[in-house]
Amino acid sequence: MVRYGAAVILVAAALGTALVLRHENLPHPFTSFSFAAIAISFWCAGTGPGLLALLLSYLALSDLFVPVKILDPSSESYLVIYGIFGAAVSWFGATRRRAERLLRKARESLEVRVAERTGELTAANERLQSIQAELRGEKDRLKLLLDLNNSMVSKLELRELLRVISANVRRVMQCDSVGVNLPDPETGELRLYALDFPAAKGFLREGMVRPSGSLPARVFSTGQPAAFGPRAMGNTNADVRLYEEEGLQSSCWLPLISHDRALGVLGLSRLAATPFLPNEIHFLMQVSSQVAIAVENALAYGQISELTDKLAQEKLYLEDEIRTEANFEEIVGTSPALQRVLRHVETVAPTDSTVLICGETGTGKELIARAIHNLSPRSPKTFVRLNCAALPAGLLESELFGHEKGAFTGAVAQRIGRLELADRGTLFLDEVGEIPLELQPKLLRVLQEREFERLGGTRTIRTDVRLIAATNRDLAVMVQEQKFRSDLFFRLNVFPVELPPLRERPEDIPLLVRHFAEEFSRRMNRPVETISSETMNALCHYRWPGNIRELQNVIERSVILSSGLSLNVPVAELHSHSMPAPANDTTEDKSERRTPVRSILAEVDRNQMIRALKEADGRVGGSGGAAARLGLKRTTFITRMKKLGIHPNQVSEHKMDSNDASDTSDASMVHNTPLDLTSSE
Repeated sequence: MVRYGAAVILVAAALGTALVLRHENLPHPFTSFSFAAIAISFWCAGTGPGLLALLLSYLALSDLFVPVKILDPSSESYLVIYGIFGAAVSWFGATRRRAERLLRKARESLEVRVAERTGELTAANERLQSIQAELRGEKDRLKLLLDLNNSMVSKLELRELLRVISANVRRVMQCDSVGVNLPDPETGELRLYALDFPAAKGFLREGMVRPSGSLPARVFSTGQPAAFGPRAMGNTNADVRLYEEEGLQSSCWLPLISHDRALGVLGLSRLAATPFLPNEIHFLMQVSSQVAIAVENALAYGQISELTDKLAQEKLYLEDEIRTEANFEEIVGTSPALQRVLRHVETVAPTDSTVLICGETGTGKELIARAIHNLSPRSPKTFVRLNCAALPAGLLESELFGHEKGAFTGAVAQRIGRLELADRGTLFLDEVGEIPLELQPKLLRVLQEREFERLGGTRTIRTDVRLIAATNRDLAVMVQEQKFRSDLFFRLNVFPVELPPLRERPEDIPLLVRHFAEEFSRRMNRPVETISSETMNALCHYRWPGNIRELQNVIERSVILSSGLSLNVPVAELHSHSMPAPANDTTEDKSERRTPVRSILAEVDRNQMIRALKEADGRVGGSGGAAARLGLKRTTFITRMKKLGIHPNQVSEHKMDSNDASDTSDASMVHNTPLDLTSSE
């Protein structure tokens, strides 16, 4: 209706314009005006309105301007003209509209395609951004693995290494808390060894113990990862409540496994209610494998470093022992008093009991202590000696327990104490009565608890050490005088061994003289072969206040003073201290004669061999034979038997009084067959 109404209006406008012009006597070309109306109608309104405009224009033209009849030849010409013009304009209008329609469809299609392409580009951009985010995450994760590897190479101290690892994992995994839990080497309890938690309130802290029923302990025992999210809040589990008090809403624990062995647990937590996704847990398992390798390497490095320091300290100690070691190479003597002590040694050596060796200075307390160690199951380990009287109180504590770097002025490096050096071995404390009162409780704790701390240190060190103490003082009297703690005395006095002084075992003096004479003559390259019976008697009757050490020093000096084959002992220096010798004619007759030292001791050896054969019922070899009783090889024993003219059958039948073998008069018999000292065994 609008289009047809527009056609009528256009024709009316053309007619009105023409009539106005005619009324004013002006040129009034209605035909042109009608053509314009028809053209506009066909072009804008379409064919129908154009035909209506054509018909109206024809009627107006024929009625008002050209007075002709309809269907008259003159009117037909106008109608043909109008028809041709209208058809032409209609074709052009239809073509335009078709073109517009096609253009509109093309535009709509283009808009749809643009919208689709825009959507595709938007989705592609989103995918690209997601891929870029994934790539950034992968880059960060790869960088984390690289940092872990670099940390394993550059950080060797365990706690420092784990703190660096925790900080890197927290940054990459966008967590708020990362901790590493390791079992305590002493108790086996799981502890929070390193924690990186800037927003901590103090409920979680380094060093805290994880209960056996906690989630980290469960992960450590099962070897499987575990996690909890916001839904776990309000759980009655004490460990979960601990995290709730810190404000952490989600956590994840992963086992640190290396070579099928659980080393600890890696824990991650977040303050936000963002659970750990499966892909994150999968990556964290890879991280935990790297952390496990780092932990294993750091633990191994710590053990190697500790063992290296310990070996270095042992090397220094053993070098010092070589320089200061007593010249006794074996226990020399056959006296009943000494044999009683040796039986005690054989009894207590296989045990781990504490031994207290008492005796005068120079009686060989350290030698007995070494014998106990050598006969014990701890013999493959270290025998560590410490003279408590040779060090001041402060230095004694450092030597005994060790110290950390910076523990006191001059402590420029960590030092391992004698207790650590003697771990699984034996510690010999000489002159234990000289330990200060303030240090005695610490020693008592070591004996009772088997643990101690270094000076300036906080870590408790456990040690498995057997203690052998020695003293030349009466500790019971010191306890009464309150100079020694009674509880420490009772703890040391588990198995007391009393060493007899040399004056109570004079029958061992000839053996000791031979031993020291051979040793010093070989060392000084001085061929000493004989000693006078008068000199031997003087040595046997001297009271030896310095005991074996004094005898050793006297023989050493005598070898130095001897210029010939005879041992020149400065008897005059011993004369004032010697006891009156029994006077008899036999001794006076023998005083002018020289007795070879080797001959005297050969007779002693003969008596020892006869006694050993008697005890073995004439049997030489075997575990209970005479050779084994004297600690000799069977072939060596047989050679000596032949050399001394001993027959085992005769010995087994001959009943000899045991006191004859230890009679000192046998040691002063004269023999005319000198033997080479340097060839003795």
